[in-house]
Amino acid sequence: MRYWWVNQNQTYRHEVPGGYLWSPKRKANQAQNPFYDFMREVMPGDIIFSFSSTNIRAIGIAASHAYEAPKPLEFGQAGAYWDNIGWRIDVKFHELRLPTRPADHMAVLAPLLPRKYAPLQPNGAGLQSVYLTRLPETFAAVLIDLLGAEAHSLVMGYSLAEEQPMYTATGVGLVQWEEHELSQVQADATLIETEREAIVLARRGQGLFKQRVMALEHACRITGVDREEHLRASHCKPWRDANNEERLDGENGLLLTPSMDHLFDRGFIGFDGNGQTIVSPVAHQASLVRMGLDPKHLPNVGSFSSGQRKYLEYHRENVLLVSRFLDHL
Repeated sequence: MRYWWVNQNQTYRHEVPGGYLWSPKRKANQAQNPFYDFMREVMPGDIIFSFSSTNIRAIGIAASHAYEAPKPLEFGQAGAYWDNIGWRIDVKFHELRLPTRPADHMAVLAPLLPRKYAPLQPNGAGLQSVYLTRLPETFAAVLIDLLGAEAHSLVMGYSLAEEQPMYTATGVGLVQWEEHELSQVQADATLIETEREAIVLARRGQGLFKQRVMALEHACRITGVDREEHLRASHCKPWRDANNEERLDGENGLLLTPSMDHLFDRGFIGFDGNGQTIVSPVAHQASLVRMGLDPKHLPNVGSFSSGQRKYLEYHRENVLLVSRFLDHL
Protein backbone atom coordinates (compact mmCIF):
# COMPACT_ATOMS: atom_id res chain seq x y z
CA MET A 1 0.00 0.00 0.00
CA ARG A 2 1.24 3.47 -0.89
CA TYR A 3 -0.20 6.91 -0.23
CA TRP A 4 -1.08 9.68 -2.69
CA TRP A 5 -2.35 13.25 -2.54
CA VAL A 6 -4.62 14.59 -5.27
CA ASN A 7 -5.57 18.26 -5.69
CA GLN A 8 -9.14 18.37 -6.96
CA ASN A 9 -10.23 21.99 -6.67
CA GLN A 10 -11.58 22.01 -10.23
CA THR A 11 -12.65 18.38 -10.54
CA TYR A 12 -13.74 17.22 -7.07
CA ARG A 13 -17.45 17.40 -7.88
CA HIS A 14 -16.95 15.09 -10.86
CA GLU A 15 -14.19 12.72 -9.80
CA VAL A 16 -15.23 11.85 -6.26
CA PRO A 17 -18.91 11.02 -6.99
CA GLY A 18 -17.84 9.47 -10.31
CA GLY A 19 -15.24 7.23 -8.67
CA TYR A 20 -12.16 8.06 -10.71
CA LEU A 21 -9.10 10.24 -11.24
CA TRP A 22 -8.29 11.64 -14.68
CA SER A 23 -5.34 13.65 -15.93
CA PRO A 24 -3.89 14.60 -19.31
CA LYS A 25 -0.76 12.74 -20.37
CA ARG A 26 1.26 15.90 -20.96
CA LYS A 27 1.12 19.64 -20.51
CA ALA A 28 -0.51 21.80 -23.19
CA ASN A 29 2.94 22.39 -24.74
CA GLN A 30 3.47 18.57 -24.82
CA ALA A 31 6.15 18.72 -22.12
CA GLN A 32 6.15 15.97 -19.51
CA ASN A 33 4.53 16.65 -16.17
CA PRO A 34 5.57 14.48 -13.19
CA PHE A 35 2.16 15.00 -11.57
CA TYR A 36 0.51 13.37 -14.58
CA ASP A 37 3.19 10.67 -14.87
CA PHE A 38 2.54 9.68 -11.25
CA MET A 39 -0.82 8.31 -12.46
CA ARG A 40 1.14 5.45 -14.05
CA GLU A 41 2.57 4.42 -10.66
CA VAL A 42 -0.68 3.98 -8.72
CA MET A 43 -1.58 0.40 -7.80
CA PRO A 44 -4.90 -1.13 -6.71
CA GLY A 45 -5.18 -0.80 -2.94
CA ASP A 46 -3.21 2.45 -2.71
CA ILE A 47 -4.73 5.18 -0.50
CA ILE A 48 -5.55 8.57 -2.05
CA PHE A 49 -6.22 11.71 0.00
CA SER A 50 -8.49 14.15 -1.81
CA PHE A 51 -7.67 17.85 -1.22
CA SER A 52 -10.20 20.47 -2.30
CA SER A 53 -11.09 23.97 -1.10
CA THR A 54 -8.17 23.94 1.42
CA ASN A 55 -9.43 20.72 3.10
CA ILE A 56 -8.88 16.99 2.92
CA ARG A 57 -12.46 16.11 2.07
CA ALA A 58 -12.36 12.46 1.00
CA ILE A 59 -10.24 9.33 1.11
CA GLY A 60 -10.10 6.97 -1.84
CA ILE A 61 -8.85 3.45 -2.44
CA ALA A 62 -7.45 2.84 -5.92
CA ALA A 63 -9.41 0.10 -7.68
CA SER A 64 -7.33 -0.11 -10.88
CA HIS A 65 -4.02 0.76 -12.43
CA ALA A 66 -3.94 3.74 -14.78
CA TYR A 67 -5.33 3.17 -18.25
CA GLU A 68 -5.80 5.35 -21.31
CA ALA A 69 -9.17 7.11 -21.45
CA PRO A 70 -10.69 10.22 -23.03
CA LYS A 71 -11.26 13.37 -21.01
CA PRO A 72 -14.52 12.94 -19.06
CA LEU A 73 -17.38 14.64 -20.82
CA GLU A 74 -18.62 16.12 -17.54
CA PHE A 75 -15.46 18.26 -17.24
CA GLY A 76 -17.14 20.52 -19.79
CA GLN A 77 -13.99 22.16 -21.12
CA ALA A 78 -13.64 23.41 -24.68
CA GLY A 79 -12.05 21.04 -27.14
CA ALA A 80 -12.71 17.68 -28.73
CA TYR A 81 -13.69 15.21 -26.02
CA TRP A 82 -12.68 12.05 -27.88
CA ASP A 83 -9.44 13.60 -29.14
CA ASN A 84 -8.18 14.44 -25.63
CA ILE A 85 -6.71 11.20 -24.31
CA GLY A 86 -5.24 10.98 -20.82
CA TRP A 87 -4.81 8.64 -17.84
CA ARG A 88 -7.72 7.38 -15.76
CA ILE A 89 -7.73 5.43 -12.48
CA ASP A 90 -10.86 3.89 -10.94
CA VAL A 91 -11.15 4.88 -7.26
CA LYS A 92 -13.56 3.98 -4.44
CA PHE A 93 -13.97 7.32 -2.64
CA HIS A 94 -15.43 7.96 0.83
CA GLU A 95 -16.32 11.55 1.71
CA LEU A 96 -15.31 12.48 5.27
CA ARG A 97 -17.90 13.71 7.73
CA LEU A 98 -15.29 16.02 9.27
CA PRO A 99 -12.91 17.48 6.63
CA THR A 100 -9.52 18.68 7.93
CA ARG A 101 -7.59 21.78 6.89
CA PRO A 102 -3.87 20.90 6.63
CA ALA A 103 -2.85 24.58 6.89
CA ASP A 104 -3.96 24.49 10.53
CA HIS A 105 -1.47 21.72 11.31
CA MET A 106 1.71 22.71 9.47
CA ALA A 107 3.78 22.68 12.67
CA VAL A 108 3.67 18.88 12.50
CA LEU A 109 3.18 18.41 8.73
CA ALA A 110 5.79 20.79 7.29
CA PRO A 111 8.88 18.89 8.56
CA LEU A 112 7.52 15.72 6.92
CA LEU A 113 6.88 17.15 3.45
CA PRO A 114 8.79 15.28 0.71
CA ARG A 115 11.93 16.94 -0.61
CA LYS A 116 10.55 16.93 -4.14
CA TYR A 117 7.02 17.17 -5.56
CA ALA A 118 5.46 18.21 -2.24
CA PRO A 119 1.67 18.80 -2.34
CA LEU A 120 1.80 21.87 -0.09
CA GLN A 121 4.00 24.84 0.58
CA PRO A 122 5.59 24.94 4.08
CA ASN A 123 2.99 27.53 5.15
CA GLY A 124 0.16 25.17 4.20
CA ALA A 125 -0.88 26.88 0.98
CA GLY A 126 -1.81 24.56 -1.85
CA LEU A 127 0.21 24.29 -5.04
CA GLN A 128 -1.81 24.96 -8.18
CA SER A 129 0.62 23.01 -10.37
CA VAL A 130 0.24 19.75 -8.44
CA TYR A 131 -2.38 17.22 -9.46
CA LEU A 132 -1.22 13.86 -8.06
CA THR A 133 1.87 13.23 -5.95
CA ARG A 134 3.11 10.44 -3.71
CA LEU A 135 3.35 10.94 0.06
CA PRO A 136 6.00 9.57 2.41
CA GLU A 137 4.58 7.03 4.84
CA THR A 138 5.56 9.25 7.79
CA PHE A 139 3.58 12.17 6.37
CA ALA A 140 0.60 9.93 5.59
CA ALA A 141 0.59 8.46 9.12
CA VAL A 142 0.46 11.91 10.73
CA LEU A 143 -2.21 13.03 8.27
CA ILE A 144 -4.35 10.00 9.14
CA ASP A 145 -3.98 10.81 12.84
CA LEU A 146 -5.12 14.38 12.17
CA LEU A 147 -8.13 13.16 10.20
CA GLY A 148 -9.14 10.99 13.14
CA ALA A 149 -11.03 7.77 13.75
CA GLU A 150 -12.93 7.83 10.47
CA ALA A 151 -9.69 7.87 8.47
CA HIS A 152 -8.12 5.18 10.67
CA SER A 153 -11.14 2.97 10.13
CA LEU A 154 -11.05 3.43 6.36
CA VAL A 155 -7.33 2.87 5.94
CA MET A 156 -6.72 0.19 8.55
CA GLY A 157 -9.98 -1.58 7.83
CA TYR A 158 -9.00 -1.93 4.21
CA SER A 159 -5.50 -3.13 5.13
CA LEU A 160 -6.86 -5.88 7.37
CA ALA A 161 -9.64 -6.96 5.02
CA GLU A 162 -7.68 -6.95 1.78
CA GLU A 163 -4.32 -8.66 1.91
CA GLN A 164 -4.40 -8.81 -1.87
CA PRO A 165 -6.16 -5.82 -3.48
CA MET A 166 -8.78 -6.52 -6.10
CA TYR A 167 -7.83 -5.70 -9.67
CA THR A 168 -10.46 -4.35 -12.03
CA ALA A 169 -10.49 -6.24 -15.30
CA THR A 170 -11.41 -3.36 -17.61
CA GLY A 171 -11.66 0.36 -17.06
CA VAL A 172 -14.99 2.05 -17.71
CA GLY A 173 -13.41 4.88 -19.69
CA LEU A 174 -11.45 2.44 -21.83
CA VAL A 175 -14.60 0.57 -22.82
CA GLN A 176 -16.40 3.80 -23.71
CA TRP A 177 -13.50 4.95 -25.83
CA GLU A 178 -13.18 1.71 -27.79
CA GLU A 179 -16.92 1.57 -28.38
CA HIS A 180 -16.81 5.14 -29.69
CA GLU A 181 -13.94 4.31 -32.05
CA LEU A 182 -15.77 1.20 -33.23
CA SER A 183 -18.93 3.20 -33.98
CA GLN A 184 -16.84 5.71 -35.96
CA VAL A 185 -15.49 2.92 -38.16
CA GLN A 186 -18.92 1.37 -38.65
CA ALA A 187 -20.42 4.73 -39.65
CA ASP A 188 -17.60 5.75 -42.02
CA ALA A 189 -19.19 5.89 -45.47
CA THR A 190 -15.78 6.26 -47.17
CA LEU A 191 -14.81 2.68 -46.24
CA ILE A 192 -15.73 -0.22 -48.49
CA GLU A 193 -17.33 -3.13 -46.65
CA THR A 194 -14.31 -5.45 -46.79
CA GLU A 195 -12.03 -2.75 -45.41
CA ARG A 196 -14.49 -1.91 -42.64
CA GLU A 197 -14.72 -5.59 -41.68
CA ALA A 198 -10.92 -5.90 -41.63
CA ILE A 199 -10.56 -2.88 -39.34
CA VAL A 200 -13.23 -4.20 -36.96
CA LEU A 201 -11.59 -7.64 -36.82
CA ALA A 202 -8.20 -6.03 -36.22
CA ARG A 203 -9.52 -4.68 -32.94
CA ARG A 204 -9.42 -8.27 -31.61
CA GLY A 205 -6.16 -9.15 -33.32
CA GLN A 206 -7.79 -11.20 -36.06
CA GLY A 207 -8.47 -11.12 -39.80
CA LEU A 208 -6.28 -9.26 -42.29
CA PHE A 209 -4.23 -7.63 -39.56
CA LYS A 210 -3.27 -11.01 -38.09
CA GLN A 211 -2.35 -12.30 -41.55
CA ARG A 212 -0.04 -9.32 -42.07
CA VAL A 213 1.55 -9.75 -38.65
CA MET A 214 2.09 -13.47 -39.33
CA ALA A 215 4.04 -12.56 -42.46
CA LEU A 216 6.60 -11.00 -40.07
CA GLU A 217 6.13 -12.99 -36.85
CA HIS A 218 6.04 -16.76 -36.40
CA ALA A 219 5.48 -17.37 -32.67
CA CYS A 220 4.69 -15.66 -29.40
CA ARG A 221 7.65 -13.42 -28.66
CA ILE A 222 7.70 -14.48 -24.99
CA THR A 223 6.38 -18.02 -24.67
CA GLY A 224 7.41 -19.41 -28.05
CA VAL A 225 3.93 -20.81 -28.74
CA ASP A 226 3.61 -21.14 -32.53
CA ARG A 227 0.12 -22.58 -33.04
CA GLU A 228 -1.98 -19.97 -34.81
CA GLU A 229 -5.15 -20.81 -32.88
CA HIS A 230 -3.40 -19.95 -29.59
CA LEU A 231 -2.05 -16.58 -30.74
CA ARG A 232 -3.35 -13.05 -31.03
CA ALA A 233 -1.92 -10.28 -33.15
CA SER A 234 -1.29 -7.53 -30.59
CA HIS A 235 -1.13 -3.89 -31.64
CA CYS A 236 1.97 -2.04 -30.41
CA LYS A 237 0.17 1.27 -30.98
CA PRO A 238 -3.24 0.24 -29.64
CA TRP A 239 -6.18 -0.06 -32.01
CA ARG A 240 -7.96 2.62 -29.97
CA ASP A 241 -5.07 5.09 -30.56
CA ALA A 242 -4.33 4.26 -34.18
CA ASN A 243 -5.73 5.50 -37.47
CA ASN A 244 -7.19 2.98 -39.91
CA GLU A 245 -3.93 2.53 -41.81
CA GLU A 246 -2.03 1.85 -38.59
CA ARG A 247 -4.73 -0.56 -37.42
CA LEU A 248 -3.97 -2.82 -40.40
CA ASP A 249 -0.21 -2.29 -40.58
CA GLY A 250 1.55 -5.61 -39.94
CA GLU A 251 4.57 -3.81 -38.47
CA ASN A 252 2.25 -2.47 -35.77
CA GLY A 253 1.87 -5.98 -34.42
CA LEU A 254 3.44 -8.81 -32.44
CA LEU A 255 2.20 -12.35 -32.00
CA LEU A 256 1.42 -13.05 -28.35
CA THR A 257 -0.58 -15.59 -26.37
CA PRO A 258 -3.79 -14.14 -24.84
CA SER A 259 -2.23 -13.70 -21.39
CA MET A 260 0.82 -11.88 -22.79
CA ASP A 261 -1.47 -9.83 -25.05
CA HIS A 262 -3.39 -8.68 -21.96
CA LEU A 263 -0.19 -7.68 -20.15
CA PHE A 264 1.10 -5.85 -23.22
CA ASP A 265 -2.16 -4.06 -24.03
CA ARG A 266 -2.64 -2.80 -20.46
CA GLY A 267 0.95 -1.62 -20.08
CA PHE A 268 2.26 -4.19 -17.61
CA ILE A 269 4.98 -5.27 -20.04
CA GLY A 270 6.76 -3.75 -23.02
CA PHE A 271 9.93 -4.12 -25.09
CA ASP A 272 12.88 -1.88 -25.76
CA GLY A 273 14.25 -1.38 -29.26
CA ASN A 274 16.79 -4.18 -28.80
CA GLY A 275 14.21 -6.79 -27.84
CA GLN A 276 14.63 -6.74 -24.07
CA THR A 277 11.40 -7.39 -22.20
CA ILE A 278 10.39 -4.61 -19.79
CA VAL A 279 8.14 -5.26 -16.80
CA SER A 280 6.27 -2.37 -15.24
CA PRO A 281 7.10 -1.84 -11.56
CA VAL A 282 3.37 -1.81 -10.77
CA ALA A 283 2.77 -5.27 -12.25
CA HIS A 284 1.81 -7.98 -9.76
CA GLN A 285 4.91 -10.17 -9.68
CA ALA A 286 3.27 -13.42 -8.54
CA SER A 287 0.62 -13.13 -11.24
CA LEU A 288 3.30 -12.68 -13.90
CA VAL A 289 4.98 -15.89 -12.80
CA ARG A 290 1.69 -17.80 -12.93
CA MET A 291 1.10 -16.42 -16.43
CA GLY A 292 4.49 -17.68 -17.60
CA LEU A 293 6.76 -14.65 -17.26
CA ASP A 294 9.42 -14.68 -14.53
CA PRO A 295 10.36 -11.05 -13.67
CA LYS A 296 13.74 -12.28 -12.42
CA HIS A 297 14.65 -13.82 -15.76
CA LEU A 298 13.23 -11.53 -18.44
CA PRO A 299 13.82 -12.75 -21.98
CA ASN A 300 15.28 -10.87 -24.88
CA VAL A 301 12.71 -11.60 -27.58
CA GLY A 302 14.91 -10.83 -30.58
CA SER A 303 15.19 -8.05 -33.11
CA PHE A 304 12.43 -5.89 -34.55
CA SER A 305 11.96 -4.20 -37.90
CA SER A 306 12.37 -0.42 -38.07
CA GLY A 307 8.58 -0.06 -38.28
CA GLN A 308 8.04 -2.24 -35.23
CA ARG A 309 10.62 -0.22 -33.26
CA LYS A 310 8.71 2.96 -34.08
CA TYR A 311 5.44 1.52 -32.85
CA LEU A 312 7.09 0.02 -29.75
CA GLU A 313 8.49 3.44 -28.87
CA TYR A 314 4.91 4.75 -28.93
CA HIS A 315 3.89 1.89 -26.62
CA ARG A 316 6.65 2.71 -24.10
CA GLU A 317 5.73 6.39 -24.06
CA ASN A 318 1.94 6.07 -24.02
CA VAL A 319 0.91 2.65 -22.69
CA LEU A 320 3.63 1.14 -20.49
CA LEU A 321 3.05 1.85 -16.80
CA VAL A 322 6.38 3.20 -15.58
CA SER A 323 7.96 4.77 -12.50
CA ARG A 324 10.16 7.65 -13.56
CA PHE A 325 10.25 9.72 -10.41
CA LEU A 326 11.09 7.31 -7.59
CA ASP A 327 13.63 9.71 -6.02
CA HIS A 328 11.12 12.35 -5.03
CA LEU A 329 10.54 11.25 -1.40
